[in-house]
Amino acid sequence: MAPRIVLCTLNARYIHASLGLRCLLANLDRHGGAGLRAQAVLREYTVARPTHELLADLLHLLGDEPQGPGQTSQVLGLGVYIWNVVATTELLRLVKLARPQLRVVLGGPEVSHETDGQAIVALADHVITGWGEVSFACLCRDLLQGGQPQPKIMAGVQPELAQLELPYGEYTGADLAHRLLYVEASRGCPFHCAFCLSALDKTAWAFDLTQVLAALEVLYQRGARHFKFVDRTFNLRRDNALRILQFFLDKQASGAPGQPVSLHFEVVPDRLDQRLREHLAQFAPGVLQLEMGVQSFNPQVQRNISRRQDDEATAFNMRWLLAHSHAHLHADLVFGLPGESLQSFAEGFDRLLAIGPQEIQLGILKRLRGAPMTRHDQTHGTVYASQPPYQVTQTALIDAASMQRFVRFARYWDLLANSGRFVLTLSLLLATGDPATVPQAVVAGGGPDAATGARAGSAFWRFMDFSDWLWQQLGSTHQLTPERLVDALFGYLCQVLPLQTVRQALLADYVSSGARASPQALRGWLPRMTDGTGTVASTLKARQHRHSR
Repeated sequence: MAPRIVLCTLNARYIHASLGLRCLLANLDRHGGAGLRAQAVLREYTVARPTHELLADLLHLLGDEPQGPGQTSQVLGLGVYIWNVVATTELLRLVKLARPQLRVVLGGPEVSHETDGQAIVALADHVITGWGEVSFACLCRDLLQGGQPQPKIMAGVQPELAQLELPYGEYTGADLAHRLLYVEASRGCPFHCAFCLSALDKTAWAFDLTQVLAALEVLYQRGARHFKFVDRTFNLRRDNALRILQFFLDKQASGAPGQPVSLHFEVVPDRLDQRLREHLAQFAPGVLQLEMGVQSFNPQVQRNISRRQDDEATAFNMRWLLAHSHAHLHADLVFGLPGESLQSFAEGFDRLLAIGPQEIQLGILKRLRGAPMTRHDQTHGTVYASQPPYQVTQTALIDAASMQRFVRFARYWDLLANSGRFVLTLSLLLATGDPATVPQAVVAGGGPDAATGARAGSAFWRFMDFSDWLWQQLGSTHQLTPERLVDALFGYLCQVLPLQTVRQALLADYVSSGARASPQALRGWLPRMTDGTGTVASTLKARQHRHSR
C-alpha cells in the first residue's frame, strides 16, 4: 500500500542522515493524531544522484495517480537547504508535472525567510517557516482529512521542547551501521553573529537531559558508535556538557574492544573551563572531533559582525587541548567578512596556524536568507553570487580577482593540509617562499600584495605563492589525485630546495597516506604495497590518523 505522507530531502552525502525529517516523523502522531506516523515514510537521496532517478523512485513509491478531481490523498514534504535547493527545485518541477494533485509542503532554512520570488516556493502548495514538528503534523492531518484550507506560507509553531518527541527511534539499523547519527541536546544560540541564522534566536533552549541521555543509551545499545551533536554551542551550559561527556567516558571505560565511539561537538573555544578541559582530556585517541569557530582574529571585524570573542582565551584553550588531550581540533575561519582585508585575514590565518589545530577550515562568507549580515552590504561593498550557495564575490577591501584567488587557496589547502596527506611536505612548503627565492612565476598576476613586506615570514603568503603557481600549472582545483599533487609539489619545491630533501618528505608522506598508485616523482622509490581494506569506523578516523604523525 502506498504511503500517504512521504518525507524527502537531498543530503550532501550518503553518510549524512537528516535529523530534521526524523524530528517531523517522530511527532506526527503526537501533534497530528494517532496513526499518522504509520502512513508516512522517509526517503533520503544525495544531490549527486541524477534527477530522473530520484523522480522514478519517488513515483514508484507514491504509486498510481489517485482518481477524482481535486482529491488530496498524498503529501510530499521536502527539506530545503542552501546546498540542495537547486536540485530540489528541479525535482519538484518534474514531480508536479507527473503528479499535479500531490500536495507538496516545503520546510528548512532556505525557505524560512525571503520566500517571495523563490522558484521552489512558487512550485509548492505550502511552506512552513521555522520549526516544523507541530505545524507539519497538523497540516498533514488537515490535508488528508479534508480540513479547512490552509495558507500557503505558514509560520511554524515553536512549542516547549518538552512537548516534542525525540527522533532517535527513527534511525534504522542501516543508519547506525553506516552513517553519522545527528543528535541534539539543545537548540538555538544566545550569540548574535550576523552571518549566522542563529543570530535570530533570542536564546538557546535545552532538552531534558535525562531523556536525551536515555535515548542515547538506547542508540548505543543498538550499536550506534558515531555521534555528531548539532548544538550550535555545545558547551554553553557547562553542567549539561559535563554530563554528556561523562556519559561517553563511562561508555569508553566499559566499551567492548574494537567498538570505539566517535564524537563530534561544536564548541565555543573561549568558554572551556578547567573541568570541561579535563573531561575532554580523558577521551582516547580518535574519539573526539571539536569544531571551534574562530571566524576572525580581527577585533574590528568581530565588532562589525556582533561577535563576542576572547581571543586570548580561545588561543589558550586550543593550546591546552593540543598539549593535554587527544581531541582533533577543527578551527574555522571565514573569508569575506565586513572590514576584513586580504592582509588582515592572512595575519589571522598565521596566528591560528601557529596555535596548531589539526585542521583549519577556510569558509567563504555566504548570504544566508534571513541572516542580519545584509545590513553591512552597502557600507562594506559586499556583493554576493545570485545563485546558491550565494557566496561573496567581492567586498570594498577584496576585489573579485583576489576573491577567486582565495577560493583556489582554500581548495588547495583542504587537499594538501586538511587531508593530512602531506604533513612533512607541508612543513617544507610553509618554511620556504622568501620573496627573494620564490620563482617569479608564482607571483605573476598576484597583485600589489605580492611585493609587500608583510609577506616575509608569513605561512599564508607562502601557501598563496604555491596556490598561484599550482593554478598556473594545472588550471584546475578539482579532480586532483594525490599523485598529481605529489608531482606538482615536487616540481615546485625542487626550485628552492635540494631534490633529495623534497623527495624524502614526499615519499614518507605518500607511503603514510596509504595511497597505492605511483606518482612520477617517486618512481623507483616506493616500497611494495599490499592490499588492505578498512571498516566504516577506520574510514571515519583515517583523516585524523594522518594528522597524528
